[in-house]
Amino acid sequence: MQTYRHPGRSSVRRPRRVLAAGLVAGLLALSGCGAADSASDASSGDSKRAIGADERGAADSAAGKAEQGTGGSPSQQKKSDAVPSGTRVIRTATLSVEVRNVPRAAAVARSAAESSGGLVSKEETERIDDAHDMSHLVLRVPQGEYDAVLKQLAGTGKLLSRTSSAKDVTDQVVDVESRIATQRASVARVRKLMERAGKLSDVVTLEGELSSRQASLESLLAQQASLEDRTTLATITLDLSEPETAAQDGGEDDPGFLDALGGGWHAFVTVLLWLAMAVGAAAPFLAALAVLLLLWRLLRHRLPGRRKPRTPEPAGSSPAPPAP
Repeated sequence: MQTYRHPGRSSVRRPRRVLAAGLVAGLLALSGCGAADSASDASSGDSKRAIGADERGAADSAAGKAEQGTGGSPSQQKKSDAVPSGTRVIRTATLSVEVRNVPRAAAVARSAAESSGGLVSKEETERIDDAHDMSHLVLRVPQGEYDAVLKQLAGTGKLLSRTSSAKDVTDQVVDVESRIATQRASVARVRKLMERAGKLSDVVTLEGELSSRQASLESLLAQQASLEDRTTLATITLDLSEPETAAQDGGEDDPGFLDALGGGWHAFVTVLLWLAMAVGAAAPFLAALAVLLLLWRLLRHRLPGRRKPRTPEPAGSSPAPPAP
């Protein structure tokens, strides 16, 4: 049995099929052009997308480690906050002490710091008015010996002032450690991408990223070392000074016999010294004068002197008879 097909319906369906096939071919052609145009962009952007994905993965892993290290869930963190463990604290203190002998007290301070396992970070000593000394010391001592050393330094003399402070930097230490872990993972992933890079442009881009991330890692490591140093060793600044006036054991009493005797002896010695100086200054002149007098006497005896005139004898006088 033959079915009857209406000639108008078949003629209508054929143009629709042709139009649909043309649309599909056009879409395929457009998609092929777009894929060809984006091929070059995809090759240059692969490295950046890979770096971004690596960063997210490293950040997620570092966050997981930080969460595990700090207690995991919020309820566990609250329990750990109630009883803190592994707290990192920066302790500093400043002392001003008046002592009788600054060099001796400074030696005691150095010995206290070194015997506790610390060190003397800085020391400055100066003499004021040629009468007394002043010394400025910066000591670094372990946290466990901080209170004992502080008490020992305060007992070296008269305590004039004392200030101390403690700063909790536990959160800062944990944050720096987490950032270091993230940065190290990022640097390692960038190096892996450099090994797989095939184009020069990708290599140049990755080298710039690697240099920047290594610089950030070094900065974080420096912060970690500084925090470790300041939380391991406490800092004590010590200022030592002597009294402005000299110590007087006997007070300001009136002068006695011994004081007068000492003053007189000092005056006597001073007069003798001045006389000796005067004689020493006049000795050349006296010697020259003595030589001139000696020459004058010698010349006087050798030169013919004037005869004295004889006086006439009176008349009628006879010369005296010679003595028998």
